[in-house]
Amino acid sequence: MEYLLYSLTAYLLGSIPSGLIVGKVGYGTDIREHGSGNLGGTNTFRVLGVKAGLIVTIADILKGTLAAALPFFLGAEVIPLIIGIFAVIGHMYPVFAGFKGGKAVATSGGVILGVNPLVFLVLVLSFFILLYITKYVSLSSMVCGLVGIAASILLQEYGLTMVISVFTIFVIYRHRSNIKRIINKTEPKITWM
Repeated sequence: MEYLLYSLTAYLLGSIPSGLIVGKVGYGTDIREHGSGNLGGTNTFRVLGVKAGLIVTIADILKGTLAAALPFFLGAEVIPLIIGIFAVIGHMYPVFAGFKGGKAVATSGGVILGVNPLVFLVLVLSFFILLYITKYVSLSSMVCGLVGIAASILLQEYGLTMVISVFTIFVIYRHRSNIKRIINKTEPKITWM
């Protein structure tokens, strides 16, 4: 029963559509109608600018962190990583936004932050190094999943390894169209780094 309650709470947390809220409230814009049509931070950066993009990315990270931290705060006998998975599912398929959400990167990172800040730091550093080299946000995000798997194995955090593997599958699946564009050399590159 506890797992059901916490999983549902985590799903609802993940379902909060940060990009939609920031876009509509702060800018009078539904970002689903612009750019890639995605509700995540990358599309928010692209459509609404740096300030909005940062707000959405941080909010999406915190959704995952809060979901994973709930069992710690409330002393529940549940595994935080499992609860965190439901926040990521909520972010990808949000009940509050017609089940069309983001690509799971920031919220997955947030879950990892809530459980192992060191691995989260490794992921953030890896992301920006990869982004500097490739100029592709999507590719950097996907490769970071593999870095997270390697880092968690090195730290002998095997439960975390399994969950990061699940997150990596989510992220790669959600980036199917980006992969095609990278292969076709039509994926947009960042210009600010």
